[in-house]
Amino acid sequence: MRISRLTKLSESLRASNLDALALNPSPSLTYLTSLHFHISERPVVVIFTADHAPVIILPELEMLKVTGLPYEIKAFPYPENPAEWEGVFRRAVQSLGLDGRRIGVEPRAMRLLEFRHIQAGAPEADFPDASDAVSRLRVRKDPDEIAAMRKAVKAAQSALEATIPFIKIGMTEKEIAGELVVQLLRHGSQSEMPFAPIVSGGPNSANPHASPSERRLQPGDLLVVDWGASVDGYISDLTRTFAIGEVEAEYRKIHQIVLEANAAGRAAAKPGVPCANVDKAAREVIEKAGYGQYFTHRTGHGIGMEGHEEPYMRSDNMQILEPGMAFTVEPGIYLPERGGVRIEDNVVISEKGAECLSDMERELRVVE
Repeated sequence: MRISRLTKLSESLRASNLDALALNPSPSLTYLTSLHFHISERPVVVIFTADHAPVIILPELEMLKVTGLPYEIKAFPYPENPAEWEGVFRRAVQSLGLDGRRIGVEPRAMRLLEFRHIQAGAPEADFPDASDAVSRLRVRKDPDEIAAMRKAVKAAQSALEATIPFIKIGMTEKEIAGELVVQLLRHGSQSEMPFAPIVSGGPNSANPHASPSERRLQPGDLLVVDWGASVDGYISDLTRTFAIGEVEAEYRKIHQIVLEANAAGRAAAKPGVPCANVDKAAREVIEKAGYGQYFTHRTGHGIGMEGHEEPYMRSDNMQILEPGMAFTVEPGIYLPERGGVRIEDNVVISEKGAECLSDMERELRVVE
């Protein structure tokens, strides 16, 4: 599989008029090589070209990671002394003859630390944004990737179901989030989760990206839980909204509107249509109900090895949906200083339509 991905990368580099691609530790690097490195004070870079074996510059202590790989890779290890690192990087880059060439990078991932070491070896090189060249490889998931995401959805749903009985009036958002993390681990998530769970009650639920606080749940609150799991390097990203005891009529109303918007967005997802159609379908439901100004974000984003990747469900995105593309559908209504509702599911495009990987109850559930 990795050899196939490297072959496709070579084709993508040629099509993008790139002489090379330089990646530091990132999901893209893992996707292409199966190698796992953490960002640290010791730089790691792999340089890919269309016609040569990949070159990796890494600390000597990491050399065991590149032994026995099913593909050729040329290693340039460096010792602990930072004064010697630049020379090793220079030799590695110059071995590929990249000075004056186009070396693509991912701006969201490449740090200045690694970039300067690469640039020292190719001071006349151009460093264009190669995000599209890499995204074209990752955006269509294969059956193994989809299977991993399906497992991640199952782990996440099971974890929240196990958490719900613990939720009581008077608990803090942090306490609920802590219990949810424990349950995610118990139900199969890797310890490196896609993101810290969002648990927001009452007025905090009107903030789409709130962080769990010491606020205690009160009767009449809406409670938004946005959470996910990681399995085999792939993630899930879900949201459900709960009522803490009896809630006011408008809260029930906006939950029903968001529920219908979620269904409309999922129904609009199919191969051959632009991403914009998914956003427009969900947004139209909320706007017709008179709450358009309170839906303040896009309808969804791609998922896979990262929590946010292509494709993006925005009203201006005319990218065509293709089989294998996976993304969220997560409309919401947020009433400032009062409360909010979001319902989020994970969808993957199939040959004939779309499969919703998540099936946890979407109706407004009461906990107290």
